[in-house]
Amino acid sequence: MTEPFFDSLTARAHRIDSLLCIGLDPRANSAAAAREACLRIIEATAQFAAAFKPNAAFFEALGPEGWSALREVIARVPPGIPVILDAKRGDIADTAQAYARSAFDELGAQAITASPYLGGESLTPFLNRPECGVFVLCKTSNPGADELQSLPVVGAIHEPVVRAIHELPLQLYEYVAQRAQTWSRHDNVGLVVGATDPAALERVRAMAPGLWFLVPGVGAQGGDLAAALRAGLRADGLGMLINVSRAVAAAPDAAEAARQWRDEIRAGVRSQESEVGSRGSEVSSPATHRGSGIQSSTSDLQVLAADLVASGCVRFGAFTLKSGQTSPIYLDLRRLVTYPAILRRVAQAYAEILRGLEFDRIAGIPYAALPIATAISLEMDRPLIYPRREVKDYGTKAGIEGVFAAGETAVLIDDLATTGETKIEAIERLEAAGLTVRDIVVLIDREQGAGEYLAARGYRYHAVAGLRALLAEWRRSGAIDERQHAEVEVFLSR
Repeated sequence: MTEPFFDSLTARAHRIDSLLCIGLDPRANSAAAAREACLRIIEATAQFAAAFKPNAAFFEALGPEGWSALREVIARVPPGIPVILDAKRGDIADTAQAYARSAFDELGAQAITASPYLGGESLTPFLNRPECGVFVLCKTSNPGADELQSLPVVGAIHEPVVRAIHELPLQLYEYVAQRAQTWSRHDNVGLVVGATDPAALERVRAMAPGLWFLVPGVGAQGGDLAAALRAGLRADGLGMLINVSRAVAAAPDAAEAARQWRDEIRAGVRSQESEVGSRGSEVSSPATHRGSGIQSSTSDLQVLAADLVASGCVRFGAFTLKSGQTSPIYLDLRRLVTYPAILRRVAQAYAEILRGLEFDRIAGIPYAALPIATAISLEMDRPLIYPRREVKDYGTKAGIEGVFAAGETAVLIDDLATTGETKIEAIERLEAAGLTVRDIVVLIDREQGAGEYLAARGYRYHAVAGLRALLAEWRRSGAIDERQHAEVEVFLSR
């Protein structure tokens, strides 16, 4: 099977240490001239290009010969360099399927730009190809973009989201970023986000911390490269494909221009990595009791922290807990079911710990942890069971759902832990059925005694992240202010 597009793009970016995308926009009077101009640019700049992006319009305007020239230009891109067809397609049903065949089968592109205006169904024919990528228009770089893209989203379609940037109403481009992550079953969706609006770029990154962005607007359109990188780089130093077209094509020496752009982007990335590294001690303190988990990686912690904010799984204010206490922070991981891309990343974070443990079955605790445990089961291809809260008094009268055998080992999955006491009831049901439980894994350790409590009873306790490390990251990112940070610290110390 062909390598998935974003795996190919990531490999290329790592291999040549470049986030530069070379746009191929031939302003020519004939197909032959367009073809030759593009082939010269490809030959001169291939060593610096993470990807090439031919713009279909400049070829379509030249008639059938232009279309043939576009096919040849794509075919002449060296193997291993992804090609994104800039066509901004958007239609439904058979028309969209025809556009997908045209781009991927006839022209040979590996990815395409597409408009979301007709809804997710219009992108399905493109996204149904796991090996192909789709960059969805989100916040474009043109001056008139705000006319529609910055409209507030209200009413029934508005999904309230607590965001790290500010508390303004959700804008249309932010809603697109949120929805786009639910449209793909194959992790093959990216976003087009212009460099001309760094504030919007930062908000989109908060909404979509894991996606690749195709970023036009630097060079001829005047976008600030350094500001764009600060706003949009992913936590791992990737995730942005900086497109440059005219500034390379019109240069006296295209190769030198591409090299300079590559180096300037590199320098910007290094600057960001250095800045994050200097703050690393603020966000990397590990939970007291855990196996492996993402806190060994600051970048992964940042992704999780941003995901929890973007999905509204963490909120700050005054909340009455079941115990009657008033808490300045509220964690509600049941909301993860509404955000498939985030749920998938959460499952992958659990899997990093689980791969180091020995077990036969994953056991999810109802109710919040069941969707998480299901996602983990699918991610790892490991069987799932769960202890019922209420034993059935009819049918099989099962206390545990799923297939298992006495003597097998189950690893217990929950969403978070405070004191650890609620885990014991689930463990007792599993053990009463003949299963062995050695390990408990949660996403968030509230660091209020669960590790010590479970260890005293002979169980190994692991957390993907500790709440204090997440708290430090939320403070660093601006999700909370110093007062809120202090309030939560005081609450956790009680």
